[in-house]
Amino acid sequence: MQKHLALALMSVSALAIASCSKETNIARSFYSEAGSEVETRDFGRSTMANTQIQSGERDYVIDLTRRFGADVPNTVNFAFNSAVLDGAAQDALLRQADWIRQFPEVRFRVYGHTDLVGSDAYNKSLGLRRANAVVSFLASQGISKSRLEAVASFGETQPLVFTQSPERKNRRTVTEVSGFVGNSSLVLNGKYAQIIFREYVASAIPVHTQAEVTEGSAAAGSN
Repeated sequence: MQKHLALALMSVSALAIASCSKETNIARSFYSEAGSEVETRDFGRSTMANTQIQSGERDYVIDLTRRFGADVPNTVNFAFNSAVLDGAAQDALLRQADWIRQFPEVRFRVYGHTDLVGSDAYNKSLGLRRANAVVSFLASQGISKSRLEAVASFGETQPLVFTQSPERKNRRTVTEVSGFVGNSSLVLNGKYAQIIFREYVASAIPVHTQAEVTEGSAAAGSN
């Protein structure tokens, strides 16, 4: 009896492990937005991920990604079968560029997506062209291409709306923080808070108006 019970428990454990395997991760990545969670796909990135987590860099990247998405529109949409940036897309990218310029220590990645119409190969190429269009626009705003990557295209594998019909919400790019420039020495030596909250430090410095300066000079002259 105990032997059968042990075998049953081993079978349940094996099923549980299998449910957390590659198939589960593929399903999760299919339905989630690009970069919405820490990368868990397949073996091969474990050493890099471990280094980033031990140093704290991975947490910093996640924090910055969330802040970027909260401060500016991180997504732009496209017309059917097009990689052309319309007026609304350019307006969103101008806001992205303003944010990116505030953080010269940070690198960004642009993910290209398509709807479910067309072949996998064509849509992957189209998604990458959309990502490259965004990178080129951001570069035209004075941001170095060394900080911008258009190396990933999810093609039609991560739709926001699961439909075989043309769907504008699925035809998009998503801009996200991917890491830090160089060896991240400015960040990993304890200056992360100084970088992230530099505008709060600047806001604590009182701004002297011309009227205050004039009144102060008059008061000094009366003594």
